[in-house]
Amino acid sequence: MFDLSLRARVNHLFKARSADRDAEADFSRTESVFLSIEKALKITEAEHSGLDTRMQDVLARGAISLGNATDEYLTREPADTIVQNQFDREIQIGQLRLEQLSLQINAFKFLRAALLSRFPDFFKTQIIGDQQRMPL
Repeated sequence: MFDLSLRARVNHLFKARSADRDAEADFSRTESVFLSIEKALKITEAEHSGLDTRMQDVLARGAISLGNATDEYLTREPADTIVQNQFDREIQIGQLRLEQLSLQINAFKFLRAALLSRFPDFFKTQIIGDQQRMPL
């Protein structure tokens, strides 16, 4: 009698979720991480692309203002030298930032690959009710 009473209590107090609900929760968590990585990657790639374009422009302007004579630095006006030095500093800062962004892009791609290797079922189609979900 005690056994029947205990069994009735346990069944009434605890019931596991359905497999579909578990799959939805798993998918939702993985999707959240995946979308965060994708968003960060796209933002970083956009920043890298924009900065790279601006750097190419600065390098072109710097080359034009530098001149092409071999001894032009000897006859250059002091104001032009100041501008050249400013170009040099900005170019160095920009190149450093491009390197940092490249490292971040590689890190985000690594995180995406690691996520996909740990959750290989993530890219499989998941059917939830009438709705079909795909992360990509």
